[in-house]
Amino acid sequence: MSSLNLDRIINIPDDYDGFDTNLFCIPSHYEGAVGNVLIPHGMIQDRIEKLARDIFYDIMKKEKEPLHTICVLKGGYKFFSDLLDKVNSLNSNHSEGSVQVSVDFIRLKSYENDKSSGEINIIGLDNLESLEGKNVLIVEDIIDTGKTMNKLLKTISKYNPKSVKVACLLRKRTPLSSGYAPDYVGFEIPDKFVVGYALDYNEYFRDLLHICVISQEGIVKYKQ
Repeated sequence: MSSLNLDRIINIPDDYDGFDTNLFCIPSHYEGAVGNVLIPHGMIQDRIEKLARDIFYDIMKKEKEPLHTICVLKGGYKFFSDLLDKVNSLNSNHSEGSVQVSVDFIRLKSYENDKSSGEINIIGLDNLESLEGKNVLIVEDIIDTGKTMNKLLKTISKYNPKSVKVACLLRKRTPLSSGYAPDYVGFEIPDKFVVGYALDYNEYFRDLLHICVISQEGIVKYKQ
């Protein structure tokens, strides 16, 4: 699957093998359950810092209007938390102004084992009428086929926000992609099932700091 050639993105090639897990601290309960480390934790943090700066300065160009952020749980919680920490740091230290940030949380269900189920359940949209007229930033962990995000955007649009943008840590190159392109992307990755940094496989691996490719042993061990 070819890249969308998005601006301001780190593209990880399909033939990139990553780093041997022996070079990093991996919890003993996950030994053998993951392959190589695709993206180390430190690199994740550096990339999020740049995404936070991109978002911050884009808002500053729009007369410093308030930003309402929506975190997609559960996988997006670490990315969301780290991203907002870095935006708030810019708020505290920028001499030319700051951006008021508010938060909301939703949950989506689209995975079963290591495959996309095709069915999308959106949980937590009962009280989002307050989005009307607001600048909204949806924060997601990974964009796979794009179908989940397209449905979410369609639902959000019913509340008549002023603008809606999407920030995701990962965008996967997959033949099943709808071609959807987020506004802010940390990394574009090969079509592999990745875990760690709050990305899970049947609720496991959220406690893994690095982003790794799950091994066949891990798929079998933690399959429901």
